[in-house]
Amino acid sequence: MTFGEEWGWGASVADSEAILTEYAERGGNFIDTANIYTNGHSEKIIGDFLSVRPALRDRIVLATKFFGNLDIGNPNGGGAGRKAIVKQCEESLRRLQTDYIDLYWLHNWDRTAPIEETLRAMDDLVASGKVRYLGLSDLPAWKAAQAQTIAHFRGYAPAIALQAEYSLLARTVEGELVPMAQELGLGVMPWGPLRGGKLSGKYTRANAGSQKSDRTNSTTGLTESEYAIVDVVNEVAAEVGTNTAAVALAWVHSRPGVASTLIGARRLDQLKANLDGIDVVLSSDQIARLDAVSKPILNFPADNNRDLAPSLAFAGATVDGIKTKAIPMLEESGTRY
Repeated sequence: MTFGEEWGWGASVADSEAILTEYAERGGNFIDTANIYTNGHSEKIIGDFLSVRPALRDRIVLATKFFGNLDIGNPNGGGAGRKAIVKQCEESLRRLQTDYIDLYWLHNWDRTAPIEETLRAMDDLVASGKVRYLGLSDLPAWKAAQAQTIAHFRGYAPAIALQAEYSLLARTVEGELVPMAQELGLGVMPWGPLRGGKLSGKYTRANAGSQKSDRTNSTTGLTESEYAIVDVVNEVAAEVGTNTAAVALAWVHSRPGVASTLIGARRLDQLKANLDGIDVVLSSDQIARLDAVSKPILNFPADNNRDLAPSLAFAGATVDGIKTKAIPMLEESGTRY
């Protein structure tokens, strides 16, 4: 999403190619974009880069998304109806200069298109060889579960992955989305793991209210609860000998169900700082401190399940990735009903 300057805050073509080069040289093998990012320029930049590196294209898992309408006024220019899906796929293939997409994401839930129509069109793209695998992005848990169930029932190609916002500052996905993904065989791919830069190390109590967001150019401050989380992240970073972003990324990548983590570097130094998170190993104590300070209010069903956890232990249940402990059986006395 950071490739291209059309939205006012992205990387130039030269900087984008430098980021891609560094990433590939470090062993990176997954690139994620979308048809709508910087009005299609992001896909074009990636396509230009890979087109002259055919060996790299073969090694890279290339993912893009459909849903966003680049042809305003044309009702078939976006969304998740059959005509729109086929058109968007062909346009993405053209910009990416490839004959197949490794992972094709439904970018959002189209409330105007029957999910059966969307799933069948996506299945047809897989059958045609234009797409290898399918993913779901930013759908409610119930809709994603419905889609996956229908796909399995009708023999369509199922989704293999789920994109959702997930970070130390955004953990409500642990309530329904992550458990749903684990149950239905979807690898979780967090986006926004640094919460729009709030966990990058840029924002501190010392500079409160004086730092501007790169994307909005407005002065951004953190809430007290956010500062409390950032304080612990900084403490852990000092203990490990790394940067704030690396700790935040290492934490989210260690969460149950997470298969890979999206980063959105706009500058080469940001990419390098983010990649440092790959080598960070957090201790159980450090993870526990980060978990405690960022514990979300999940409400039903997750909090309810946590309260019931002891009675679920016989089945080896876990809540938030933690195994439950059994409670003693009732004494063999008294009346049972």
